Amino acid sequence: MNEREKMINGLVYDAADAALYADRIKCKTLCFKYNQISPEQIAQRQEIIKKIVGKTKGLFHIEPNFYCDYGYNIELGENFYSNHNLVILDCAKVIFGDNVFIGPNSGFYTAEHPINAAKRITGNETAHPITVGNNVWFGGNVTVLSGVTIGDNTVIGAGSVVTKDIPANVIAIGNPCKIIRKIEN
Repeated sequence: MNEREKMINGLVYDAADAALYADRIKCKTLCFKYNQISPEQIAQRQEIIKKIVGKTKGLFHIEPNFYCDYGYNIELGENFYSNHNLVILDCAKVIFGDNVFIGPNSGFYTAEHPINAAKRITGNETAHPITVGNNVWFGGNVTVLSGVTIGDNTVIGAGSVVTKDIPANVIAIGNPCKIIRKIEN
């Protein structure tokens, strides 16, 4: 199994692997190009995002600046919107459902580094997927950590750090992010 396969499967992998490094450079070059395109050149921006992101479904819009590690592990649902400065560290899958809206300066981070310093400095790490359901709204400055699943119709308040799964149909906020109430129809 190569390092990319280990990474995607949640196993310990070498982040300094030459093939992974090449993948990151390719992706970061495309992100750089995307972030330099004038706002009125929407078609050109969409074309580049489709080269970066592994899967798109219908309409989507990502305001620059946008950064990610690999791109091929990101899946965008229908009617996806992100405000400025989205960062997705997609060492594992990051899957967004339909009608997901993300406020500015938000990040989704799948990578995990060892707690033990001697292990950490080896460059080995693991990654676990992030899954976001349909109709989810993230306020600005939200951070979602490795291995988290967020259910349908949920609202994550501005400034939250999501460290654990959040169920469907709730409003959650804080650091660490906690449910404050259910959403009633």
